[in-house]
Amino acid sequence: MAMTLRLTEDQTARLREAAAREGLSMQAAAVKAVEEYVDRRAARRAALLAQILDEDAGVLKRLADA
Repeated sequence: MAMTLRLTEDQTARLREAAAREGLSMQAAAVKAVEEYVDRRAARRAALLAQILDEDAGVLKRLADA
């Protein structure tokens, strides 16, 4: 799916520099950044859910048995 990404001049320059350092196109660098962001958010969500399940295991068991 095509989309338009509007960046400030500074953001564009920073993206161009980062892409050049990694030998990527600006498009590939932007896609990589989005993928990393989504992966980090999913990992954070999974970690928080695991923490809740661990910390509240007793309460959740009592609720399930009720």
